[in-house]
Amino acid sequence: MSTNLSTDHKKPEIIAIANQKGGVGKTTTTINLATALAAARKNVLIVDLDPQGNASTGVGRERENRDITSYDIMMEEATFSEAIEKTSIPRLSLVSSTIDLTGAELELVDQSQRTYRLRNALKDPIIGQFDYILIDCPPSLNLLTLNALSAADSVIVPLQCEFFALEGLSLLLRTIETVQANFNPKLRIEGVVLTMYDGRNNLSGQVAQDVRSYLGDKVFKTVIPRNVRISEAPSHGKPALLYDYKCTGSQAYIRLATELLRREKKSQAA
Repeated sequence: MSTNLSTDHKKPEIIAIANQKGGVGKTTTTINLATALAAARKNVLIVDLDPQGNASTGVGRERENRDITSYDIMMEEATFSEAIEKTSIPRLSLVSSTIDLTGAELELVDQSQRTYRLRNALKDPIIGQFDYILIDCPPSLNLLTLNALSAADSVIVPLQCEFFALEGLSLLLRTIETVQANFNPKLRIEGVVLTMYDGRNNLSGQVAQDVRSYLGDKVFKTVIPRNVRISEAPSHGKPALLYDYKCTGSQAYIRLATELLRREKKSQAA
């Protein structure tokens, strides 16, 4: 762990990026939203809680260089102070993940406080140096996702503009209600972000309309388009914002970060 930022700081906003479906742009949203917030001079930490470890790869952390990871935190074998690493992106830090995390659910099944492992670990004083903590959740509603939702202040749901989008969203919203009732009454839905939007496709427009009529202003105004440069960026170990700043996908994530910051400012003023 190498950082010299002061720990004398207000409590960060902890946001879980969650959807039980894979391939909806969850990790892409985590990486690029975090990068855009860092570009806005916010100190940001990505916690990779997905055993696939794609968020770690996407910000340039090679698999062979992941020593202390989110698995060690979940098993109470390491603290955030030990696990946080700087990335090559200014103001953006990372707790990486490996496939070891797959076994955490089985290893924790008989443990006390198993739903609060992440929340308890986030009491580490070093967390105070960050403005935002984004937790990249696995594509399932398992114990890792429950830990993220139990620790978070809010949740952002990336939602692909496809036929079964609302069906999957209903299941996730019920899970969030369960977490609110049993584990984290302060959890709120920060918003739903529509991803992989294709303006040439009537279905994309219909899904967007349906989601907005269902959730109203909980849906971000910013829509993330289907964009090949976003898809290419992870193979280069870079967020799209660094791979191609001017592409439509990068510009959309900048607008999303701006919209999030405005929401937070409005919420604090209320």
